[in-house]
Amino acid sequence: MAEIGKFNTLTASKSTPQGLYLTDEENNEILLPNKYVPDSCKIGSKINVFVYLDSEDRIIATTKSPKAVTGDFAYLKVKDVNQVGAFLDWGLEKDLFVPFKEQRRPLESGEYAVFYVYVDEETNRLLGSSKLNKHLSKKVEQISSGDEVEILISSRTDLGYNCVVNNKYSGLIYENEAFQKLNAGDKLKAYAKKIRHHDGKIDIALQKTGYKKVEGLPEQILKKLKRQAGFMPVNSKTPPEQIYNLFGVSKKTFKMAIGALYKERKIEISDEGIRLTQKSND
Repeated sequence: MAEIGKFNTLTASKSTPQGLYLTDEENNEILLPNKYVPDSCKIGSKINVFVYLDSEDRIIATTKSPKAVTGDFAYLKVKDVNQVGAFLDWGLEKDLFVPFKEQRRPLESGEYAVFYVYVDEETNRLLGSSKLNKHLSKKVEQISSGDEVEILISSRTDLGYNCVVNNKYSGLIYENEAFQKLNAGDKLKAYAKKIRHHDGKIDIALQKTGYKKVEGLPEQILKKLKRQAGFMPVNSKTPPEQIYNLFGVSKKTFKMAIGALYKERKIEISDEGIRLTQKSND
């Protein structure tokens, strides 16, 4: 049976004035309105469509792609708020409904936030929820410390930045380890620093943990120095933002890398910056 809130490959079975009827493997019929029917589609054709409920709670299909499907966490705009709840712009004609019971705090029209998209078991309707912890898994599986992960920044707290990890788990980037500007809705590659099995949360690092994060950076610094006549006006006193813009790493990681190069006598470090030595050209 076709899954509501997801993309399904269905078969074109019948043409009507309203549109094209599609059937799933159990021969259930779903209407694809005329405005979404591809010109190349014929009876018997297979077509990939998104299935959801229209304003009258009828199952319907579309070839448009929403900004999120069932089971996704996504950064969406609150389009409207009324006496029954909030409505999100998620890329389809029918807005995504967020009932009051699924709002972590009262939502306001025009704001953006991260929401979870799911199908309500009682009504079979697609809903949104800003109560993220309710929908995040408390049991971390198939992730180990040091693994690369995908994160979605959800909010800022006194400790740092909350994020959704691999579209499934709760993560935290501590304030003192967020060496770049972060905003809700940002999607980034990051690393699992520590798995907290007691509460199902993951401490997240924006770079590889330990010395591994330095690997490759010394060579990158040497290449930049050679392209700039052997000198760059950066050192351990350079602002973190400038270091990140130049090398994409934190200031701490940069200091470890230039420290390693200095010990190998490949660079000199002064108040003005770093300079190649003769040994680095040998």
